[in-house]
Amino acid sequence: MLRPTALLVLLAAPLLAAEEPEPQVIFDGKSLAGWKASGDDKGSFRAADGVLEVRGGRGHLFYVGPDGKAEFRNFELTAQVRTHPKGNSGIYFHTRYQESGWPAAGYEAQVNASHQDRRKTGGLYAVADVMDTPPAPDGEWFEYRIRVEGRRIRVWINGKPTTDFTEPEGWKPPAGMDGRRLGSGTFALQAHDPGCKIDYRDIRVRRLP
Repeated sequence: MLRPTALLVLLAAPLLAAEEPEPQVIFDGKSLAGWKASGDDKGSFRAADGVLEVRGGRGHLFYVGPDGKAEFRNFELTAQVRTHPKGNSGIYFHTRYQESGWPAAGYEAQVNASHQDRRKTGGLYAVADVMDTPPAPDGEWFEYRIRVEGRRIRVWINGKPTTDFTEPEGWKPPAGMDGRRLGSGTFALQAHDPGCKIDYRDIRVRRLP
């Protein structure tokens, strides 16, 4: 006979599974299907041997999905990331496709271990920064995890929390960044400058209630 506690666990398991479905793979490892580069990109993004390579220039690669209408509100995104010396990139979320310039909508989760910018991997750029000391070194694959639930944004690097930010009521974004607000939108990867060299792989997103 099952004990009452064990029975409750068994009954709860299907409910938990229903609340958080299996993650969706959004990079197939062999092409940029479902992604769209900004108009000012000069070929900074390519798929090779299971890796989404970011190489030089300045531009942004937006996830648009199979139907071109990708939209996320509450989610958990995970990706394997590898930085290289002086590389600088970012993972935007709640953003929208635009032809040129830095994405105006959404937040940017910084990707940078050794670029001269003091804002490092694991922070929300210009909002909740990780300063000076990166949580992961160049040359090694690490897991980047971003979770948004309601007004709360959490970030982990290799399972260790680096940012826990709740957007307050009446939030005033940083000067010149009016679009740094939660709402809904998609994801984008950044190629920051000519020296940019960053690798991404195994990019997955789980929709949350």
